[in-house]
Amino acid sequence: MSDNSQKKVIVGMSGGVDSSVSAYLLLQQGYQVEGLFMKNWEEDDNDEYCSAAEDLADAQAVCDKLGIPLHTINFAAEYWDNVFEYFLAEYKAGRTPNPDILCNKEIKFKAFLEFADEVLDADYIAMGHYTRRSFPAEGEKVQMLRGVDNNKDQSYFLYTLSHEQIARSLFPVGELEKTEVRRIAEEQGLVTAKKKDSTGICFIGERKFTEFLSKYLPAQPGKIETAEGNEIGEHQGLMYHTLGQRKGLHIGGQKGGNGNEDPWYVVDKDVERNVLIVGQGKDHPRLQSLGLIASQLHWVDRQPIREPRTCTVKTRYRQQDIPCTVIPVDDETIKVIFDEPQIAVTPGQSAVFYDGEICLGGGIIEKRI
Repeated sequence: MSDNSQKKVIVGMSGGVDSSVSAYLLLQQGYQVEGLFMKNWEEDDNDEYCSAAEDLADAQAVCDKLGIPLHTINFAAEYWDNVFEYFLAEYKAGRTPNPDILCNKEIKFKAFLEFADEVLDADYIAMGHYTRRSFPAEGEKVQMLRGVDNNKDQSYFLYTLSHEQIARSLFPVGELEKTEVRRIAEEQGLVTAKKKDSTGICFIGERKFTEFLSKYLPAQPGKIETAEGNEIGEHQGLMYHTLGQRKGLHIGGQKGGNGNEDPWYVVDKDVERNVLIVGQGKDHPRLQSLGLIASQLHWVDRQPIREPRTCTVKTRYRQQDIPCTVIPVDDETIKVIFDEPQIAVTPGQSAVFYDGEICLGGGIIEKRI
């Protein structure tokens, strides 16, 4: 086994249990380990939903316990320019973006990696993501693999990474189940052992979403129409709704044609007319897709697909793998045909492709077929 004692790893310490245990495991593996805490949001720091100060205190407590230094860095400007403005633009265009994916691409594995390289002289960076990587023979490209814990696997959020970025990254908890990670944290007396997992928008936290979004994008109320074109209500803004949504439409009790009392779902958005289109039943034909068109492609091996190939795809996190055929349109665009129709395929979200355990890459869903 190679000697890790000469290798320095900078761990992204978030103040959560996954990064805490990652740092501990890397120490056990003999690496020189240092922590780096990122502050990426300062718009409303005193906000009850923003736990940056508490997270920093937890990260510091863990590093003190492990006997490693903790550095801090402020990437708020990079986050605003490269993640948040895109997030707002996509919502404004009526799509539903995934900021966590962009945050990994622009912040955690770009700005963070550059800082770790140039300032802290890192050999590797490490994150608390539930994903794995291969350690190939010389001359072969590194592959990204699903995490061992199928329920926690985060390769979906990391598909934009190149094999070069993955080669510089370590994912210690990707080899473990979440329950095991918490057990290790408790055994080692880490303050984060029982801390609940963070949810909400990457780095922004668990805010009330409609309230938060309306601070940055003026809401544009409009009509709610049935798929048949009948007006049955009003929405407060298309950006607050996503395909397949059932709750929060405020049209309960409205019957459809022939007295149909099935629940209403968002089946489409007409951005030009600012109309939200709804239909009854989660199997409504307007929710079904035979496939999709995706662009802004990122393949982990950085080789565009030249021939049609069969694989599986996820069109949202934690979805069951969908068998499909990927057909190249050009280097920037692919057509994906599902083996069976799927519901609520959502433009703006990511389609991520797999060959067994291997994450091949993915792209942004432009439209449904």
